[in-house]
Amino acid sequence: MKIEMKSVRKLRVHWPIAPESFARLAKGDVEAFEDEAGIVALLQALSESPDLGDFGNYRHVFESGLGFEGFTCTEGANPTLGQVGQRTISPTLVFTTYFDAALDDAAVERSLQHVVEIHPWEVPVIELTGPISVSSTALPAVLESEAAS
Repeated sequence: MKIEMKSVRKLRVHWPIAPESFARLAKGDVEAFEDEAGIVALLQALSESPDLGDFGNYRHVFESGLGFEGFTCTEGANPTLGQVGQRTISPTLVFTTYFDAALDDAAVERSLQHVVEIHPWEVPVIELTGPISVSSTALPAVLESEAAS
């Protein structure tokens, strides 16, 4: 099998979700993606950006995982969840997608700005990596041998 690699940057967003949505997703209920308003907004942002999640014949590619965010708000914070001085634990969807590493900085900034605008947190946790390599295609050996003929 021939594997081609593509240079990309990884975008990971930590998104708070309702405990009910967390429980449904943990049980494998994918319809919870359509019932949680925040997830719907995040997936809409992905589908509106042709640069995010582009894997050739596959578009809007993402991965997600469930977890928890923990934080303590300090004076001056305006929390969506929790109170100043109190430890808060939030059920979280960890959303990961990719974009071409050659994408210009202005396009990257637009995508990040859109995510910040729709994110419910005052200070969202958004991770952006430098270039990494991911597989972009895999051709069975049979196809390779036919192409060589």
